[in-house]
Amino acid sequence: MKTRRLGQTGLELTVIGLGTWAIGGPWEYGWGPQNDRDSLEAIEEAMECGINWIDTAPIYGCGHSEEVVGQALRSIRPRPFVATKCGLLWNERREKISCLEADSIAAECEASLKRLGAEVIDLYQMHWPQPAEQVEEGWEAMGRLVEQGKVRYIGVCNCDVPLLERLAKTAPPASLQPPYSMLRRDIESEILPYCGRKKIGVLAYSPLQKGLLTGKFTAEYLQTLPPDDHRIVSDSNFRPPLFERNLGKIEQLKRAAVRAGLTVGQLAVAWVLRRPEMTSAIVGARRRGQIRELAAAADVHLSEPLLEEIEQILRA
Repeated sequence: MKTRRLGQTGLELTVIGLGTWAIGGPWEYGWGPQNDRDSLEAIEEAMECGINWIDTAPIYGCGHSEEVVGQALRSIRPRPFVATKCGLLWNERREKISCLEADSIAAECEASLKRLGAEVIDLYQMHWPQPAEQVEEGWEAMGRLVEQGKVRYIGVCNCDVPLLERLAKTAPPASLQPPYSMLRRDIESEILPYCGRKKIGVLAYSPLQKGLLTGKFTAEYLQTLPPDDHRIVSDSNFRPPLFERNLGKIEQLKRAAVRAGLTVGQLAVAWVLRRPEMTSAIVGARRRGQIRELAAAADVHLSEPLLEEIEQILRA
């Protein structure tokens, strides 16, 4: 699979990375129950497809996603790059708690290293810049982890340009991980151009908009999601009237994809990767058979007429 360099780092990442949000299982923003054997097989398949990096976070399943990734890593050679995160803790109800205090960041890193069975974390990312008054403290603590050899590079998630500039006064972020998809394009106006100018790597999460852009969603399918799936609990994209509006656009995108010899999921991932600022798209998988189809998007080039057609659909 093709690779792109992550900003100014030494990491050459495949243009598709494996996302492990859902394999963490239940928590406040979980995706419902998850079988660990299915998770391990999904990770195995991603490596078979040539993907060379995995994105996880301690909050995904309150430590469980990292544990499953760590179990998988024991038998994978060559070992893939691993990106994880910090800044989100959890309480006894498995609800997230934001904390960027220096001592907490240091403790989180040690816990992640243990769960992953790793000596060093390739990319350590501030998950959310909250609380705002602790951002510099947390960022400085992450920098010390690099000095200590526990982390290779540090990056951020869910940040705007003013915050990226604030952090750069202490240490330039190696990467930014923002949400980006055909149905969520707000980073195009300022964030992507800024990252391009500053040579900050961009790792897009939710390029399939939490599964909507796989094309499998219908009103009937939505009813089959478990009641604790955060998509139906708290995501407006999966509620009227936005859900119906999204389905209308996706039906048109399906027809465009078929004419191009693609699935709508492949079209969606290739569309994200069209941007020159983009290093990689993070694609989630919960079981064998899901990532193989989408991995093929790494080699897809979208023609200008097709891009124009997609733009008309999305702006309608």
